[in-house]
Amino acid sequence: MTVLRPQPKPEQSPSAPLLPRQDPILRLPVLTLYPHSRCNCRCLMCDIWRAKDRHELAPEDVARWLAEWRALGVRRVVLSGGEALLHARLWELCRHLRAADIGITLLSTGLLLKRHAAELVRYCDDVIVSLDGPQPIHDQIRSLPRAYAKMAEGVAAVKAADGRVAVSGRCTVQRANFQFLRATVAAAHALGLDRISFLAADVSSEAFHRPGGWQPERAAQVALQAEDLPLLAAELEALEAEHQADFADGYIAESQEKLRRRLLQYFAALLGQGDFYPNTCNAPWVSSVIEADGTLRPCFFQPPLGNIYQAGSLEAVLNSPQAIAFRRSLDVTTNPICRRCVCTLALREDLSKIKSDAS
Repeated sequence: MTVLRPQPKPEQSPSAPLLPRQDPILRLPVLTLYPHSRCNCRCLMCDIWRAKDRHELAPEDVARWLAEWRALGVRRVVLSGGEALLHARLWELCRHLRAADIGITLLSTGLLLKRHAAELVRYCDDVIVSLDGPQPIHDQIRSLPRAYAKMAEGVAAVKAADGRVAVSGRCTVQRANFQFLRATVAAAHALGLDRISFLAADVSSEAFHRPGGWQPERAAQVALQAEDLPLLAAELEALEAEHQADFADGYIAESQEKLRRRLLQYFAALLGQGDFYPNTCNAPWVSSVIEADGTLRPCFFQPPLGNIYQAGSLEAVLNSPQAIAFRRSLDVTTNPICRRCVCTLALREDLSKIKSDAS
């Protein structure tokens, strides 16, 4: 999981220490919620939209859990999913979070931003929209007509409502868009986004409503093939040459070196051409994911640890004997899910001090 700070800044060499991997967990700065179990896109690289259930996290339940969350040191909630804006009472839920002085980041397809712009800027510190490329590519991947246009209208509406709320973009790189990285950065500028980040498409885990994972044939439709790697290398070289200023000022969130590791090395490793870059991640110790039905995961990709509705609280699952045993046996350098992870979290002392700028 990547946490983009509300006010984007150039990437700096990490100097602050990583938050420690402690058990039992007494400090949990980041909590990701799936307020709603459905999505309003039909993306090529995700199967959440295929889900048939309509689970929602109830605002009343969030309200009664907040005392415990504050005691655990939750400073930021990331609203993910699914599309959080499909939740029937999302702003009531957010009102409870803000009353508890917990910052809110919204991950969104962007389709409903315009409708909810006024409420969004009232409760959220920042928004991260999924941007898959320039308009034709974005609409093709989203499998929706006018997906790009609706996102553009939504971003403009949020900016008009309150320009202090940062709106960043995240591009999931796959076979359908890997030759459009420069065009994606240009689209981010045209949309008025404050920042753009890139990550590889996950094709090997059970995340995103893929129980049992994809069959090789399905994964091959999204992952790059051997003949694509030289083309990706050429696109990255062109991106570095043509967007030096965007790398320098942090508009492109990753450094050039990190982007090559995150994309070129990753897709090569999937094909057996080299190894995956060793991940540094403390997500299972400093964050958790609560799905719309109460399922608790240590991150997006690892198996569930339990259910907070059944257990009665976050802490009851988080520090259960099963959860502690899982974390104590987890070696992120050798675990097959961690080695192939596309979206790790290395939360440091300075990044844990997340402050809300919204009124």
